[in-house]
Formats: sequence, C-alpha cells, structure tokens
Amino acid sequence: MRKRPVAFLILILLVAVAAGLFVYPKSIGSRFLPWRLGLDLIGGSHLTYEVDMTNVKAEDRDSVASGLRDVIERRVNLFGVSEPQVLSAQSGDSYRLIVELAGIQNVAAAIKEIGETPFLTFAEVAMPLNPTATSTFALENFKLTDLNGRYVKGAQLTFEQITGQSEVSLEFDDVGAKLFEELTARNVGKQIAVFLDNELITAPVVQEKISGGRAQITGNFSITEAKELVARFNAGALPAPIVLIGQDTIGASLGAEALQKTIFAGIIGTLIVMLFMVAYYRGFGFFACLALLIYIAFVLAVFKLFGITMTLSGIAGIILSIGMAVDANILIFERSREELRAHGNVSGAIEDGFKRAWPSIRDSNISTIITSLILFFFTTGFVRGFALALLVGVLVSMFSAITVTRTMMRVFVKSEARNPKPETNSKS
Repeated sequence: MRKRPVAFLILILLVAVAAGLFVYPKSIGSRFLPWRLGLDLIGGSHLTYEVDMTNVKAEDRDSVASGLRDVIERRVNLFGVSEPQVLSAQSGDSYRLIVELAGIQNVAAAIKEIGETPFLTFAEVAMPLNPTATSTFALENFKLTDLNGRYVKGAQLTFEQITGQSEVSLEFDDVGAKLFEELTARNVGKQIAVFLDNELITAPVVQEKISGGRAQITGNFSITEAKELVARFNAGALPAPIVLIGQDTIGASLGAEALQKTIFAGIIGTLIVMLFMVAYYRGFGFFACLALLIYIAFVLAVFKLFGITMTLSGIAGIILSIGMAVDANILIFERSREELRAHGNVSGAIEDGFKRAWPSIRDSNISTIITSLILFFFTTGFVRGFALALLVGVLVSMFSAITVTRTMMRVFVKSEARNPKPETNSKS
C-alpha cells in the first residue's frame, strides 16, 4: 500500500516536469511564446461589419449571415492570421459580423478583401471531380457558364419524402431557370461544379434535364452538411453587402507590453499566495505550493496541447483558477487538522479530512463550471476567452486537489508521526 502512492507520485512529478518543458517559453512577448496569442497580446485589428439585409427575406437572413461568416472566415485564412475569429451577432433586425485579425500585417488589404460580396459561379466539368478530396480546384481550369449567383433566388434545406434524407433545394429566377435548363440539358450524366469565392463547394451529377427553375441536390448529406451547403448557396446568391462600421487596432508592441505586465502580476500574486500557505500551514503549505506549481504546468500544457488561444482575459481566468486551486487545499488542510485534533491518527486524519472536504470542493467547482459554460456559450469575445480559461483551470484544479495533494500527503505525512499524541478537547 505504501509503494503504490510513492510510484504514483513519481509518475505525477515526471509528467509535471515534462509539461513544464513542453510550455517553457524561449522569449516572453515574442513570436517564440509557445501558445497561440489573441490580438490583444500579439496585436492586430478588431473589425465590426453591418450586414445589409434589405433585399433578403426574413426567413433567409439567418442562413445568409451564417454563409457570410463562413466565407469571411475562409478569406481571413488566406492572410495567414495566427488565430482568426469570425463571429456573427444579431440584435433585433440588425446583423453584424465581428472579425478579429491577430498578428496580421496588411490590415488595409484584408479589409478590402473581406468587404467584397461573395460570388456564386456555375461551371461545366470535363473530368470527374471529388469535391471532398484534399486537392484544390482552380476556377480557371473549368468552363464557366453564364449562370451565377445573381440568378439564384435562394436555397433551402429539404427532406426526401420516402427516405427522409437531407437535400438542398435550389430556386432560380426566370432568366436563371432558362440558363439552368440549357446547362443541364447538355450535361446529363456529367457533373456541374459550383464555386463560391473561387472555391469549389459542390459538384453534383446531372440526372436529367431540369426545367421550371427548381432543382434538388441529393447525396449522403447529414443535416449539418446540408445546412452548411444551403448557407453557402445563400451567401453567394442573395445580395447582402457588408459595411465596415468599426475598427480597433492594437499594436504588436502594446500587446507584448500587456502580456509582460500580466505575466509579472500573475507571478507576484502566485508567490504571495505560496508564502502565505507556507507561513500559515507550515508543512502542509509546502505540499500546497508544490501542488500549485504542478497545477500551473498542467494548465499551460493543456492550453498549448489543444491550441487554445491565449488572451489577456484568458490569463485572468487562469490566475483566478489558481486562487480556486489554493482554496481547495485550504479546505482539505483545515478538515485534516480538525480530524487530527479529534483522533490523533495522522493517516486517518488525512483520509477523513479529504472525505469531509470533498463535498464542499465538488459543489463549489461544479457551480463555477456551470457559470463558465453559460458564459462560454452565450457570450462572445473576451468574456468567452475568460470563461474557457476558467473552465479549464477549474477542471485541472479538481484533479490537482484530489490527486496531487492527496498523494503527497499520503507519502510524506505518514512518516512524520507514528504515534501522535492526541490533543485534549474540552467538552462544551
């Protein structure tokens, strides 16, 4: 029984050292920092666009906004943005797109490219295509047609009546219906490629000549895939220009300075907490400090491993979670001291202290997790980054309190007092 916690503690320490080496920064505030940095740290621009839905039907507006967000996100990726963020927001009848360009150098060129309305193009195919393949299909290699997005009224998600399979239904105007009829007549048994912003989005096979201005694209679509295709069609078909209404620019030097100040404040705060724990709890405080360092290494490793963007608000969430990790240790230590005074058995006091402290630790952390999830799913921007960092920190802190601190106390505290003298307690 004694060898098992020792081996487990050695494993924890080895993993912690590996995590520390994994996240060790070569140069704070520079491009060598191991985490993905948000625009408030690396610099960049925060752009706000208003979507003009004047010529779009009310039932199509959500789909158009979703399609525009997808198109703009792909456009932003072309500029080599380190961590693009494109979010859609709605307030009443107002639709907006929020674009965060972190670390981008040519902001003016990006604004010009983003502001162009998406364009839908139909082309004839000479050789069979696989739209799901990883290769890129250049528009200039296809035979363009006169049919394009201006002749498409819109797209909708429909379902096959017998099988219930998801389909995409297209509707053309009078001119588009004639062009589409001619296009399908000469391409029966062949594919028709559809491009949005010069990127291939689908290449269905024409089964027969299609008249009447309505068509269905069928296939093994999941509902999510069909909705995405509908959104892309609507983004290129329906006229919904976007207008830049706000721009905030943060210089790279300002972001690096903010990062250095935030990290410095976090280090000072952590050291003060560690000094307090050692001064008040003595030996127990040393265990808390070591567990805290291991916790910090694990949290930073999780951020780097999963590519979570590091922002100022995220760092604030991590610092807050450090305090919560210490709070869990305080509950454990206080309960253990109470048990030790009552019974005098060190190992028994530790186990009973953990058992009595766990309900309080569990309930407080679950309430924080619920709050973090609400903030993450129902907010945007910096608040969302704070919520994600706090959520990750709380989950790791629960592991740290339950596993790391408990294992260290099992290994070291038992050897300090084999036959402790219980304190005499007066009855009230």
